[in-house]
Amino acid sequence: MGVPTSWAARFRLRQYVKASLWIVPMLGLVLGALLAELALAADSAGRPPSGWHYSATTASDVLTAIVGAMVALLGFVVTIGVLVVQQATGTLSPRYMRLWYRDRLQKAVLATFTGTFAFAFSLLRSIESDSVPDLGVTLAGVAVAVSLVLLLIYLNRFTHSLRPVAIAELVTRMGEAVFTAGAEVIRGAAPRGDGAVASDGPVMRIRTVRGGAVQAFDVPGLLAEAARHDCVFVLTRLVGDFLPPGAVLVEVHGGTSRPDPERVTGLVALGAERTIEQDPAFALRVLVDIAIRALSPAVNDPTTAVQVINYIERFLHLVGSVRLPGRYVLADPSGTARLVLPGRDWDNYLQLAVCEIRDYGSSSVQICRRLHAMLDGLLEALSAQQHPSVRTQMDLLRESVEREFPDPARRSIAEQADHQGIGGQYLP
Repeated sequence: MGVPTSWAARFRLRQYVKASLWIVPMLGLVLGALLAELALAADSAGRPPSGWHYSATTASDVLTAIVGAMVALLGFVVTIGVLVVQQATGTLSPRYMRLWYRDRLQKAVLATFTGTFAFAFSLLRSIESDSVPDLGVTLAGVAVAVSLVLLLIYLNRFTHSLRPVAIAELVTRMGEAVFTAGAEVIRGAAPRGDGAVASDGPVMRIRTVRGGAVQAFDVPGLLAEAARHDCVFVLTRLVGDFLPPGAVLVEVHGGTSRPDPERVTGLVALGAERTIEQDPAFALRVLVDIAIRALSPAVNDPTTAVQVINYIERFLHLVGSVRLPGRYVLADPSGTARLVLPGRDWDNYLQLAVCEIRDYGSSSVQICRRLHAMLDGLLEALSAQQHPSVRTQMDLLRESVEREFPDPARRSIAEQADHQGIGGQYLP
């Protein structure tokens, strides 16, 4: 297997490492064995304190017990992982699993267990009737104590963070971080003026080979490549779009030379599914999935959906505070336009946030009232440029309420704005 050289190959490798549940524990296994050798060397170099001496039988029993305990704890953590998978796929969203795989605490716990296992197992072979690794046995006990503390922290965290509202808060924070970082990149690379790109049409179309979901762009790399050929790259798809094999990915406009298609496609990462690296809408997609699953007849939990809408509203307020033209023209350091990226505008984000929840929750008084309050809040907080889209969603919500609640009295209740769905302060 060759070393990946393109940016896209390195990006996919980083994604694999972030999502992998075995790489960090394997490193812990190797580190545990190395630390055992260091402990043996330190033990033979000097006498440990008098309270650290053990008989050969005691040391052997202690280390054997630690080895067995670490194997049992590994199985316990794996069982918890299976339960998380069942919970996420059954009541939350399968898309959330891609974010859960990256949890650093879980990897740290697994690495600590495997490291302690390797440390204790490596010490066992050095025990003889007249030679006992006293320092190593003591350190093994300390490692067990650290492992137990991490296990308690792990259990506490996942007991609390598996609640839908906790997951919604986590996903929202990740989406906000990605959105803010992307806005900074776009702002830093935007050319002067209106960013218009003069062109008589593409002189070259670069197509995908294997297809897949667009996971990320190497913006600096694309800018540099376009500048090298004195041309403009126009990307045809959004981050998150799926491309079949042979689809046009980049249109090349102008230029003094023809860029290498393989080199250009190596600056765009394609994969099996969307990632959140450059796709804040993916976070919103996960939130909406959790909400509409809570509204399904099998679950029928509108209160959970209302709680998720709280975080959707928070995310929309951030998105609405930034100008989103829907098309970004980025420049090289000299100010010459080199790269055109499609982007999501305010309408795209708002429709993603509202449409499905409205359709699946139109028969729920809670959802109608909460959506009404959210849209009212957006009208109050955002600039007039965003108001037409918000008013369109309010009109659609009003039509849904009229269809679902033909009785005037019930319709009047459903049309009220309420931040708690039911039970909050009436907002006229």
